[in-house]
Amino acid sequence: MLKGWRWLLLVVGLLALALALKAGLVAFAGYVLLGVYALSRTLAKQWTQNLAVERSTDRAADAGPLQVGDTLTVTLKVRNTGKLPIGWVLVEEMLPDVAVRRGRITVKGPRIQVLFLRPLQTRTVKLKFTFHARGYYPVGPTLAETGDVFGFYRRHRTLSQPIYVMVLPVIVALPSYDFASKRPIGEIRLANRLFEDPTRTAGVRPYQLGDPLQRVHWRATARTGVLHSRIYEPTSLAGATILIDFHKAGYPKRGEPTRSDLAVTTACALAYAVSLLNQQVGLASNGRDAAERVRTEALDAPADTTAEHSFETRGAARGRFELDDDSTRLRPVVVATRRGFDQFQQIRESLARLELTDGSTFARMLLEVAPRLPKDATIVAVLPAVSVETAVALGMMRRQGYAISAVLIGLADDGSDDRAVAVGRLVAEGIRDVRLVDSAALLELLGDRAAAGIPADYGFQTTLA
Repeated sequence: MLKGWRWLLLVVGLLALALALKAGLVAFAGYVLLGVYALSRTLAKQWTQNLAVERSTDRAADAGPLQVGDTLTVTLKVRNTGKLPIGWVLVEEMLPDVAVRRGRITVKGPRIQVLFLRPLQTRTVKLKFTFHARGYYPVGPTLAETGDVFGFYRRHRTLSQPIYVMVLPVIVALPSYDFASKRPIGEIRLANRLFEDPTRTAGVRPYQLGDPLQRVHWRATARTGVLHSRIYEPTSLAGATILIDFHKAGYPKRGEPTRSDLAVTTACALAYAVSLLNQQVGLASNGRDAAERVRTEALDAPADTTAEHSFETRGAARGRFELDDDSTRLRPVVVATRRGFDQFQQIRESLARLELTDGSTFARMLLEVAPRLPKDATIVAVLPAVSVETAVALGMMRRQGYAISAVLIGLADDGSDDRAVAVGRLVAEGIRDVRLVDSAALLELLGDRAAAGIPADYGFQTTLA
């Protein structure tokens, strides 16, 4: 399709040729082309400016995030605000191409339609979106394409701003996980016994000034005639800080997005299991927060970013709102390790928005967040691969007094030596609590595999003695 200035050059050249040759028919053809060009531009400009779209959804703005499998109904009201009929307009509700192509979002209803609008007419388009995987998805904007009846001149316009939908990851319970054991999420070496489990009595001792009343052992007191207090065993679980490696190097394209979703599901399951015990739990990752990316792109955009835009080509219109793949950001995603009724929800929302990045390696992220990690909480590293740098960084944390556990994601027993290399590097650094998760179906067996190993024909024993 010729651009506007090229049409003008063609018409001017044709008229010049007609004058030089004194050809009346050629001159007439030039005048006709000039008229068609002017009419095309006028119609395209009027039709584009007279379009308006109003978007509404079936969920309130404060309804909160969606769950996997939830639906969202979007209603578009396309209106012709002018006094001229619009011969044709192609309306498309834009979605991330990757999400649609991989089946993470399905749409019921025609997402692309060609409409005819009479003066001041309004047409309604209803779409039903179903979200099949966790993520942070933009729905919209609405892209309208129109032009003259001859197809010589077309314009594309975005008619509304996108809305962002957060879909939370699935929660997988770990019913077989024995949290009363000495190694529920890795062995915790407490430097002192500040934390005691009031459900586990280790013995009695003479009463000391300051002991609370509920600590008094009344049977021993009645038997001896002297006040005695209970002695509790130190708690074997002081919480966990989950570190998830979301560097692109560990997630080959042939396994995506299944492998990264499995890593998120595993981290979510572990956080949920710890939060059920009212223990402290936290999260840190070298991935990218999608919500922060959106805010950054909005700040970097021109001052008229909230205005509606017009474009000459569909590619330019799509590129205006495509996801930015710039992964140079180095600041990790962190949810501080603490107790709280909303702590798990914060972690779950952070995992929902987590995106792969190549901005920071796991070892670099670990060095950055190490000063903020409490030593009385186990570090649970969720890893798709174990590089030498990753193993050394975790080994250094172990030597500093942290209890370290590792969960390897997607290292299937397919004959390759990736699993052996990963486990060997961790064991060489003294990290002996290693677990394997190859699929979401095996995630529920994480507790049994950690406590008692797995069948010999499956592969490595997950807890190495």
